[in-house]
Amino acid sequence: MKRLLTLLAVLISFAAASWAQTPMQEAEEFYRQGKFSAALGIYESELKNRPNDPYVYYNIGNCYFKMGSKGLAAANYYRAFKLAPRDADIRHNLTLALAAGGERLVPAGMPPVLHKAFFYLSYPEVRGLTFGLLWLFCTLGGIWLIKRKFGRTLAACAVILLLSGGWLYVRRALEIQHLAVVAAPVAEIRSGPGTNFPASASVAQGHLVTVQDAKDTWYEVIVKSQGIKGWVEKSAVEQI
Repeated sequence: MKRLLTLLAVLISFAAASWAQTPMQEAEEFYRQGKFSAALGIYESELKNRPNDPYVYYNIGNCYFKMGSKGLAAANYYRAFKLAPRDADIRHNLTLALAAGGERLVPAGMPPVLHKAFFYLSYPEVRGLTFGLLWLFCTLGGIWLIKRKFGRTLAACAVILLLSGGWLYVRRALEIQHLAVVAAPVAEIRSGPGTNFPASASVAQGHLVTVQDAKDTWYEVIVKSQGIKGWVEKSAVEQI
């Protein structure tokens, strides 16, 4: 009888575990019910366990977008895009969020297909590809020096390695930029780091800025889309 009761208890515990919702499933259920703030809290908590999961950032972006915070939505979509640039849904939602702030994901004059090709791989993937090609080039070079074989293959590998190295160089330059998004409804751009300096311009929520320097509670930023430079309060922007 005791064995039967023990077996029954084990079966009940397994059934309860299978029926229990995971935090992500619970967040998705809140999102479907329109409880975006509750879903957001769970997604942001999940970042502690899944800091490199693009779809957690994507879902956080969706919550902020539904809550009307287009700037914070764009920041999280951008984080997801950097991790999973080939995902069509992430690209689409990032484009929408940026457009709501008057920004463009694809720079003016650049064909969209070229932008997709340039960002087809994430930065770690481009780096891995380049180092893989470097290893292959060194291996082929060693074989050619010893046996004088694979000369044409070595030359082709050298050309591809140069192209990949250039791709990595440009992507790294973009990667180390301190990109941020205006999260406040309006951010005032001032001539210095303080409210005692006059405001030279105002930037709406969702605009992309590049952080150049920091002092106390202020960032020095460049707003490329408007061609202006100045200081903005840190609380008004969200770094990506």
